[in-house]
Amino acid sequence: MRRLITTAAVATAAALALTSCGTTEPAADDAAAKKQDQAVTVTDASGTEVKLDGPAKKVVGTEWHEVELLVSLGVDPVGVADVKGYKTWDQAVPLKNEPKDIGTRGEPSMDTIAALSPDLIVASTDLPPAAVKQLRKVAPVIEVRSASASDPIGQMTKNLDLIAEATGTTERAATLKKDFDTKLAEGAEALADAGLDGAEFAFADGYDISNQVSIRPYTSGSLIGAVNEKLGLKNAWTVEGDKDYGLGTTDVEGLTKLPADVRFAYIGNDGDKSATPFTGALAKDKVWTSLPFVKKGEVHRLPDGIWMFGGPGSMERYVDAVVAELTK
Repeated sequence: MRRLITTAAVATAAALALTSCGTTEPAADDAAAKKQDQAVTVTDASGTEVKLDGPAKKVVGTEWHEVELLVSLGVDPVGVADVKGYKTWDQAVPLKNEPKDIGTRGEPSMDTIAALSPDLIVASTDLPPAAVKQLRKVAPVIEVRSASASDPIGQMTKNLDLIAEATGTTERAATLKKDFDTKLAEGAEALADAGLDGAEFAFADGYDISNQVSIRPYTSGSLIGAVNEKLGLKNAWTVEGDKDYGLGTTDVEGLTKLPADVRFAYIGNDGDKSATPFTGALAKDKVWTSLPFVKKGEVHRLPDGIWMFGGPGSMERYVDAVVAELTK
């Protein structure tokens, strides 16, 4: 009887030892289950279903709109197209790190991106399909439609939500959207209090290239045009904009079609002299100087560094700039 008990004890000890030796298997199973729980699947602007092992942390952005959204969500991209250009034009949402420059926005370097070993590449649908196909060989890619003239603000927030889902930052996205709505409401109230509800307003940018000045009106289909209307301003442009960005084309003669009481605003950039024709080439132009709104001093240069095609951060800075300029 005593031998049987001893034998049983030995058998039990052996079983425990075997169980102990095999603890790596349950741990591995737990890790696999955890990884499965963290997996993320999103459908991008091209209709492609993109599967990620978990929320992306090492992310590359090929367009400034998407880069701004990443930074706003608290995700510091490891690679950015034209870093110098972003720092020049988008100071409302500055980079918090020093990402690798991956080339131009229209032609990113595949080798540079591959060397970064990203979890995710966020690419604009403005990129050629062949380039996107190459990027997909490097890492998972979500394509984002940077703009849509049919619903500019809706497209911006849709992009924000898509990137937030892929990076596990949906709570932050909700806060950003709420803050943006609050900023719009406050801006509209401030302009109404100043008697500017329904005021004629025209926003544009312009370029002086080889002594040829071109002006781009931001129609109601542009992101800035949509924000202006949310502020209670009336878009004075009658030209048609493109189907994505809502941008029109005109010259100084085309400005004569604007209402006499219009308030004209623009964003230039001292870091790009070709982008400031309103204080440069047009300063001595007879057509420009004869315009009623120019004579009245209703030409408003807004601060540099507000990216006109950005996200909630840039648009909040834009609202502040418009309200401050029109009510001073």
